[in-house]
Amino acid sequence: MITGKVLGVCVSSTRGTSKKNIEKGYLLKDYGLVGDAHAGSERQISLLMAEQIEEMAKKQHIDIRPGDFAENITVQGIDLTNVKTGTHLQLGESEIEVIEIGKHGAENHTFSFHGMALLVDKGIFCRVIKSGRVKVGDEVRIINSPENHERS
Repeated sequence: MITGKVLGVCVSSTRGTSKKNIEKGYLLKDYGLVGDAHAGSERQISLLMAEQIEEMAKKQHIDIRPGDFAENITVQGIDLTNVKTGTHLQLGESEIEVIEIGKHGAENHTFSFHGMALLVDKGIFCRVIKSGRVKVGDEVRIINSPENHERS
């Protein structure tokens, strides 16, 4: 079993801005993180790995906090670099499904943090398939992936 933990639960009231770490929230099935501007859209939840954020912070010599790259959930200790669409993750009490890795190149990207748009390449976009609470410190784990499902 592959696990990590939640470092940030982040929302913003408008699109195209960084998000504030509110430390806990509610993921509503087929909607997203309640209170976030992206809830109800196709990409209901966005995730970034803290390790990727920390790498960028070191390269740029800047402080970066959860939500600065406009991600909803910042996770640590779980390698999501090779997840595929269709992978299911447990996030606190909720379950989410990966629907997209990064953003399509032809899309207009209006947000960047200090000129960097990490979600474009590294973002993991998901839909909520089971409602539940999530908070900083909660476990994140891969509960099934397309590879595991195909073997069943």
